[in-house]
Parts: sequence; structure tokens; C-alpha cells
Amino acid sequence: MLGQSQAFSGFSVDDLGEARRFYGETLGLEVEETGEGDMTVLVLKLGSGAPVFVYPKEGHTPASFTILNFPVDDIVPAVAELERRGVSFQRYPEFDHDEKGIVRVGGSGPAAIAWFTDPSGNVLCVLQEN
Repeated sequence: MLGQSQAFSGFSVDDLGEARRFYGETLGLEVEETGEGDMTVLVLKLGSGAPVFVYPKEGHTPASFTILNFPVDDIVPAVAELERRGVSFQRYPEFDHDEKGIVRVGGSGPAAIAWFTDPSGNVLCVLQEN
């Protein structure tokens, strides 16, 4: 029934201005603002073509799971550049991280992954695929 739908994703933040700065300036994504007043949202334009809507929510609770995955060709320089831009990487006790916060993974999934959060506490990651 929905197989032909042009589905898109969205998530909430507690401060739309801070989200605009982070996603646009820090991460370097194309960000558009649309709507008016209380109905203002951000639209992240990603390489996949599907928009991602970012909307303000009173009483926002950060997503405790990864909401956006950013594949990169080489995770080491990607992490270094994000750190240079002020991003701090998360370390989770169930994983072995290197000194930069990168987890090396075996098997058929990503070869390496590093998690970070947006200013509202939502979890994102950069990952290098096998």
C-alpha cells in the first residue's frame, strides 16, 4: 500500500535556531526553513534526496537511538574535522572505542562508527562502510 509513497523522516529539537546553526554550519548540510510562527520547521536536504524535517517541541526528549547516519569514505578524517568544528564524540560502555571515539566493527555491517549528539541531545553518527 505505501511502497510507492515518498516517505520522509523527522525528529524534534528543543531549540530550532541552535539546530539550524548546528546542522547548517557545524555539519555543513543544506538547511531550509519553512512555515511561520509556531509551525516553523527546518528541512535538511541530504544526498539521498529525501527531506528530513526538524521541528521544535516543547518538552523535547532526545532520541536515545541513532536518528541520522552519515556514511563517509574514511572515518578518521571525518571525525577529526567534526572535532575541529566542536563536535564531541560519545562513548558507550558496551563498545571498545579508540582514542578518537571510533568503534571498529567486524562482519557485514559498517567497518567503523562514531556517535555524537546534536545540541538537543539527539544521537547521530558517522560510519565507514566495508
